[in-house]
This record gives sequence, structure tokens and C-alpha cells, in this order.
Amino acid sequence: MSLICVSDLSFTYEGSYTPVFEDVSFQIDTDWKLGLTGRNGRGKTTFLRLLQGKYEYRGSISAGVEFDYFPFPVEDETADTLEVILGQMPDVEFWQLRRELTLLGVREEVLYRPVGTLSHGERTKVLLAALFVRENRFLLIDEPTNHLDLEGRRLLGEYLTRKKGFILVSHDRVFLDSCVDHMLSINKTDIQVQKGNFSVWYENRQRQDAFEAARQQRLKKEIGRLREAARQSGNWGDQVEATKIGKKSVNYERGRDYVGEKSRRMQQRRKNLERRQERAIEEKSTLLKNAERAESLRLEPLFYHREVLVEARELTVGYGEKTVCGPVTFQIRRGDRILIRGANGCGKSSVMKAILEMAREAVNGADPSKEGSRKRDQMCRTGAPRRTGGILEVGSGLVISWIPQGTAHLRGALDDYITGQGGDKTLMRALLRKLDFSREQFEMPLESYSEGQKKKVLIAGSLCRQAHLYVWDEPFNYIDLYSRMQIEELICTWNPTLLCVEHDRAFGEAIEAQILSLPGGSQGII
Repeated sequence: MSLICVSDLSFTYEGSYTPVFEDVSFQIDTDWKLGLTGRNGRGKTTFLRLLQGKYEYRGSISAGVEFDYFPFPVEDETADTLEVILGQMPDVEFWQLRRELTLLGVREEVLYRPVGTLSHGERTKVLLAALFVRENRFLLIDEPTNHLDLEGRRLLGEYLTRKKGFILVSHDRVFLDSCVDHMLSINKTDIQVQKGNFSVWYENRQRQDAFEAARQQRLKKEIGRLREAARQSGNWGDQVEATKIGKKSVNYERGRDYVGEKSRRMQQRRKNLERRQERAIEEKSTLLKNAERAESLRLEPLFYHREVLVEARELTVGYGEKTVCGPVTFQIRRGDRILIRGANGCGKSSVMKAILEMAREAVNGADPSKEGSRKRDQMCRTGAPRRTGGILEVGSGLVISWIPQGTAHLRGALDDYITGQGGDKTLMRALLRKLDFSREQFEMPLESYSEGQKKKVLIAGSLCRQAHLYVWDEPFNYIDLYSRMQIEELICTWNPTLLCVEHDRAFGEAIEAQILSLPGGSQGII
């Protein structure tokens, strides 16, 4: 056991005027299992890179261990997985690697396959297993749950429960609760360490914010009372001072002394009240400095004239000769909130894209069959050759708002992107502000955004478009917890018809979603 000590850490990116960290200090134990949380763009990945010594900074970071980062880069995707691991960590013992893979439920044969052929889940587990084999290392694990299905997250959580000595960046509340014993939170003004899992940290955070908010309200009232009292004391003092002028009487000099003293006391009372007021204002300014204000989002979905928007009967989806999904039967009805679940590679995205493509073809004038629906059993004309079988019917004139899984297409200026999508700049910027974007962020190129900020651009773009059906493919990868909660509230308030691939169990429970399980689980909506 040893300590990692951070003292007076300050860091600002070159060319920026806004510091990422400013004079932050804390210490952590190398035996702890730490969850790292903070809003997108707050500096989580930057902090991990500072620990690795990749950036110059002011202050000091001292540690009695070496740091390893997940995911480490793979230069040759065609190389066998074992070759890549040994190239990165030549001291790894093979029997130890096999042991770790067994704990993660991964077959040994994946070691002899090219890295590029591994699924997201297999790749995550293999790279983590290799890192945990090394001794006297402290792991910096950056968002390992992205693209992992529910079963993969469960296995990974159980695996990390057996380990110690890591910082884990994740926005999956259930996953964090399952495997961390301390939380490291990057706030607006500092970094704080707290014992407990995410739920304990979040409950304490809410209590602190509520306490400070109540205290701030009391101080506001006190400041108002002090201001009024100071104003009255000043008026009285001025009135008393005025009585010293033009007075003629037998005891005139004595009277002037009395009135002067009374005026002095009134003015002193006013000064005392003003000092108390200044102290109260200063105290109020220290409250709620780290409170996260997540404003409510707005959405106005279009009303569709039919009850059933999409219907699939014995639908299969494949590429070339390979069938990746089906047969599956389901309906999407007006107001439904449906999450597609299934193992990685089971065709979740393919089903969504088949629906999206059919809706686009209908809008572009393709011949629909009776009642605006058509049977689909042909090769797709765009993108990779996709083959569908069975029956897929999409309602006539159905407008879909789509969020793709990837963000690689986000380049250039934000306003140019909004214009290219046919969006409203004012509305889009207002939504992004509510999702914790700064105004300065709007002037930066999209390439400079964090992955979470890029996903927020896609989400805001979807919310800006009125639609009958919202189809989102893993929208929450990299998205911070507060923004997830904002979107949960949005869905529950405005009740859009939603078809979504998302493996965050807490999100599904919050919006009371139906589950469409693709083969690998039970079929149909349950």
C-alpha cells in the first residue's frame, strides 16, 4: 500500500485562457478502487494523462507505483492478439494471462486471432486482462463499458470487484456501484475524494447541495433585511445630523453635542450593518460553487396518425450470405419506449438501419405497398450490402430522427454542421448550453471536442428535429451522468416514441422501457 499525492495541480491547454485544473490537492491510496466522475469536458481523460506525465503542469504528482492506461493503442490491427500483448508487455506470463481471461469468461482462442477481428467486448476484456497481470502497477481505466452489452458489463464488474488499485472512468451507475469503493469527482472548482460507491457519493452530493441551497436562501433573506436596516439607519442619521443646523436655544451648545453623538451612533450602526451584509454576501458566494445545474430539456414529437408505426414479422437481417439477426417479430406503437438488447454482434444496429432506410425510401418516392407499407427482401443500395428477409413494414410518411453510433463525421465549425443538417442554430446552441456547453465551446472546431461533447452534438441535433419516431444507436457512450438524467427526464415528460440501443440498465429502468431482445436472449418484446 502506498499513496498517490497531488499537490497544487494546475493545468491549462496551450492557446486556452481557461484552466482545466487550478491549485487542486488530494491524495488517494493505491489499494482503492476509485470511480472517476465529472461532466463532459471537465478534464477526466486529461487528468489521467497528467498522471502518466504526458503533459507539463504546475504543482506536483508523486506516486510509489507506475501507471498503465486502458485502452492502450494497437498499431497493427492485423497482428494476432497475443503478439500485440507481448509486444506491449513482454514480461507477461502466459499462464497468468490465461487465468485472467478465464475470470472474464473469454476463450483462449481469441489470443490467436487478429486484434481487428475481436468484438468490442472481447477486445476490452483481453486488454484489461493483460494489464492486470502486471505487478506494482496502478491502472487508469478509461470508459471500458462503451459498446459492451449487459452481460459483458456484468462480467467486467464482477472481475473488477476482485481487483484493487485502479481509477475507473464510467458513466454507468449500476456498473460503478458494482465495483468501486471510493469516488473521485472532478467538480467545477476542485477535485474531491469520497469513500463509497456511486450511489453513496450521489446521495451525499444531493444532501450537500440541498443544505447549501437552504443556507443560501436564508442568507439572501438576511442580506435583504440588513440592507433595509442599513438604509433606515442612514436616513435616521441624516435626519439627526440636519437638526444640528439652525437651532437656537438656552442650551444650544449642549444640544449640538447631544445631537452630534446621536448622529455618530446612527452612522456607526449603519457601517456595522453594511459590514455584516458584506460578510453574508461573501459567505453566500462560497455556497453551491460545485452544484451541477441540469436544466430541463424540451421536445415536441410529431403526432402520427396510425397506432402502429413499424411492424416486423419474422424479420432477418444479414450481409451477403451471413445472417446476423433474426428471425424476430415486433411492433413499434405510438408512445412506445423500446430498448433493443442482445449480445455484441447480434444485429441491433442492423435492425435500426433497416427501419431507417425503408423510411427514407418511402419519403424519396419508392413504391410502397398497400397502406403505405412494403415488403422488404432485397439488397440495400447504400453502404455495405445488407439483406433482409421476412416482412418489415414502415408507416407512410413516417419521420425519423436518427442518432448514429459513431462521431467520426463531426468535423469543422459547429455552425457549419448545424446548417448542413438543416437545423436551427439558435435552438441547437440553447440545447447545448443546457447540456453544459460553454459559449467558448461554440467557437472551437468539432475535432477538438471530447467524445462526450461530440455525442451531445448528435443528441442536440436529434432533439432539434420534430419526428414521429426517435431512433438512437448507443447515444450515451461517453455521456456524463447528469446529462443522462436530463434526457431521462425529457423522455418521461414528453413521451416520444423511441427505439434505442442502450446498455445502461439504470436508463432503461428510469424511462420504463420495453425490452426487445434479439437472438441470444428471448425473442419479442417482454
